[in-house]
Amino acid sequence: MKKDPAYNILMYSHDTYGLGHIRRTMAIAERLRKFDANILILTGSPIAGSLTFPKYVDYVRIPGMIKKANDEYFPLTIRIDPRQAMEIRQSIIMATVTTFLPDLFIVDKEAQGLKREVVPALEWINENLKTTKTILGLRDIMDDGDTVKKDWIEKGVYSTIEKLYSEVWVYGEKELYDPVTEYDIPEFINKKLYFTGYIPRKVPKNDEIEQIRLSLNIMTNENLVTVTTGGGGDGFLVLDSYLTMLEKMKVQNILPPFQSVLVTGPFLSKDDKDLILGRACQLEIHAFEFFSDMETLIAASDMVVCMGGYNTICEIISSNTLSLVIPRESPRKEQYIRAKVFSRENLVDYIKWNQVNESNLKERILHMLDNRESFHKAMSNFEMSGIAKICKRISEFSSDRNENKNNTDIMHGTERLSPNIGNLHL
Repeated sequence: MKKDPAYNILMYSHDTYGLGHIRRTMAIAERLRKFDANILILTGSPIAGSLTFPKYVDYVRIPGMIKKANDEYFPLTIRIDPRQAMEIRQSIIMATVTTFLPDLFIVDKEAQGLKREVVPALEWINENLKTTKTILGLRDIMDDGDTVKKDWIEKGVYSTIEKLYSEVWVYGEKELYDPVTEYDIPEFINKKLYFTGYIPRKVPKNDEIEQIRLSLNIMTNENLVTVTTGGGGDGFLVLDSYLTMLEKMKVQNILPPFQSVLVTGPFLSKDDKDLILGRACQLEIHAFEFFSDMETLIAASDMVVCMGGYNTICEIISSNTLSLVIPRESPRKEQYIRAKVFSRENLVDYIKWNQVNESNLKERILHMLDNRESFHKAMSNFEMSGIAKICKRISEFSSDRNENKNNTDIMHGTERLSPNIGNLHL
């Protein structure tokens, strides 16, 4: 790729709940720095400021929104009318697109963005930036088939993908879960699908792993179990069940054959957080609200107890760490479906949400620690090709752009259109 001009990559992550979207976006952005690219991330995540952005990667923060009920969203922190907040978000998105002039625009998960906020920007790109590639990035599993089909039909998502996207990147393997079949993907979209494989995470160096274990007072011969619920907004059951297990072992004078670290997540309610942190203190185990370097903590762990989000599972398998998944089944079945799919490959084990208790939690943890070899072998043989295939595709895009450089320069010199922000659906 030529040094002048740089290749501009814009990434959108709506981030109304949890940490998965922004962490997946960051993982991809981190690896794309090998190109002579400027990478800008549009995000509504309230924790964006707590993340470390590498060189040539920056972010534009749009007002955070949170879903309350019946597809209604409200500002996360500022006290303004929801419509006003959405207009601000859409205005920022449009202004960013029309000034940054991306060569590649990657939209994470939501084809239309939150409440169709990305549609005007996609339409503007389609009309004015003829060489720009627009990409919809989808995780391996969205939800059960009936729910996704109903939602996409009602919102006109199939039509949006057909008209406004160059390609759809599926961050998964068709052999494990086939969205074409599950979601009735029509041929006009199927021909745009590009299966990247799963997105690997950076594997920390041995000295980084040793340092974090040392900081947690974990000896070389000790097992470490880390409990994480991602953002934490719906993870109380997992944390509570794990602490109850340890509390009962303490009453029975049973010394756990492992050390523990809990990460509640920043979105666990204050009352629940205070309760969990207080109980952890009584048990004299480490507990954090937010851990900035989860990749290293996971790699330093012998096992992770988690909820089964895409991002967490990819981090765990990348580090070849055992995982016991307790997947939520509401409001989406995505995590449960993923847990079943990965369990069949012996990559994880899982307990259903409505069946978890301190007894089977203890039994499953001890069993996995005693029989870890088969899981490690499956993870070692599991190819995670996501970044390599994404980079290959972008190389092809950039080559096409350089071939059409003269036309692109002429187009970029044209007068910009005024953005239209009157297309909100509240």
